[in-house]
Amino acid sequence: MRRLLFAAALVVTSTLALAADVGVSVSVGQPGFYGRLDIGDFPQPQVIYRRPIAVQRVEVDRPPVYLRVPPGHARHWKKHCHRYDACGERVYFVQDNWYQREYVPRYQERHGDRRDERRDERRDDRRGDMGNDRPGGKRGHGRDN
Repeated sequence: MRRLLFAAALVVTSTLALAADVGVSVSVGQPGFYGRLDIGDFPQPQVIYRRPIAVQRVEVDRPPVYLRVPPGHARHWKKHCHRYDACGERVYFVQDNWYQREYVPRYQERHGDRRDERRDERRDDRRGDMGNDRPGGKRGHGRDN
């Protein structure tokens, strides 16, 4: 009985540890990013399929969308298009090697490493008067003393 309780406690503890995991944000120009790419004046992307893929009827006058997706998502696009809000779009899937070799270096060159900038902005927001703009420097813990 003790072993069963110990095993149950271990499972609950490990589940709670996983639930406390902090979310990670990955943005365009980083290796783990999947999503829409603004091709703009980047070199012509190497694509997985020659023709764009469309799950639903699409207006031809709209430009196609370029996406980087994990392996298998392009192959089963109808199953995954909603994750990218692209079911009603003509989609070209860029090859991973083109994204890594061409897109990422140029994107980072133009936009810098945004992660460091955001981190510095948050750090600056936490410094200083800590938002204490009350008269007399009172902290305002619910009492008017």
